[in-house]
Amino acid sequence: MRKVKLGVIGLGGMGSSHLKYLTRLETVEVVAVCDVVHEKADKTAALYNTKAYYSHTELFEKSEIEAVLIAVPHYDHTPISIDAFHKGIHVLCEKPIAVHVNDAQKTIDAYESAKEHHPNLMFGIMFQERTYPHHKKIKDILDGGELGKLIRATWINTKWFRSQLYYDSGEWRATWAGEGGGILTNQCPHNLDLYQWLFGLPSRINGFAHIGKYHDIEVEDEVTAYFEHENGMVGHFIVTTAETPGSNRMEIVGEYGKLVFEDNQLVFYRTRESMLRFIKESQSRMGNVENWYTEIPVNVNVPSGHQVVTEKFIEAIQNGGGELIAHGPEGINGLTLANAIMLSSFNDQTIRLPLDADEYEKKLDELVRSSKYKKTVKQDVFMDISYSQG
Repeated sequence: MRKVKLGVIGLGGMGSSHLKYLTRLETVEVVAVCDVVHEKADKTAALYNTKAYYSHTELFEKSEIEAVLIAVPHYDHTPISIDAFHKGIHVLCEKPIAVHVNDAQKTIDAYESAKEHHPNLMFGIMFQERTYPHHKKIKDILDGGELGKLIRATWINTKWFRSQLYYDSGEWRATWAGEGGGILTNQCPHNLDLYQWLFGLPSRINGFAHIGKYHDIEVEDEVTAYFEHENGMVGHFIVTTAETPGSNRMEIVGEYGKLVFEDNQLVFYRTRESMLRFIKESQSRMGNVENWYTEIPVNVNVPSGHQVVTEKFIEAIQNGGGELIAHGPEGINGLTLANAIMLSSFNDQTIRLPLDADEYEKKLDELVRSSKYKKTVKQDVFMDISYSQG
């Protein structure tokens, strides 16, 4: 099949990582790279034998790209995506879709409007963790109804350790104006997307976010959230960038047992009968439902990660449409969770979905305007001001 002409905007950590495999794909021709730091753009263009641009508007006007991969700081996701859609350019955007729900909705609206003139326009988002074999197996088990009615989902993911040096490595990192948040905005969009992908959005959210508890930053580095779903299921979400060694443990409890994912092992404690029925009919005041310990086999020797997401995106463009690993508009769901958790913490109250997006945007604007945080940057200027992400 023909090669798709693609450009990459943002040549920091993630953009450079994407280029390493993009230039090996037989279905892609990288015809342009873009970064606001001219030297970085020039060096990257020379390395990959392509053309350098210094602004996305110049790239869209002068290059012949059909698609763009966006890997820039979070606030820039929205305007660059919207400008691409106006030009009829396919978009694959790094997470998150935006910093707040209002910007995410602007992006989605621009995409839907552009599709009226370009019906085969594709919009994908880089949620590569949906491709991980254990995550796919969990999704398969839940979709198959093997747990029955879901009771509880608890996810402790504290394997996001970051040192102070990490936060000092770029002017935009860990500030309200530069990044728009902390662990929920940078590290955990994947986790929040997986939560809503597996369980859907809750109806009520209580969030407890600690600002700069362990690091010299003005955003959150430790978060605990409690979710209530319409079907009665409750959820817990516990994350931080301060624990080492950290934990990554997910427990999913249903009427027919408990699914546990930890240390790359998936275990199903399957009950012989419905726990809910046992509660009502048991002749014993205590005791447990008989259950069996089962290690679920998972084939880990399959392709996964960023490249799989990108290949699916390119394939859809070539075919004039098709399924993606994650369609761009889905990005608003995990972002809704992040914004609601923070708004709940700021207001010390339960947030009911749908979220009041205007209230959250107003609060974020206040944090940006009132910030007195002075940041020390300890890395080269390219990381400070370039289109970098991660």
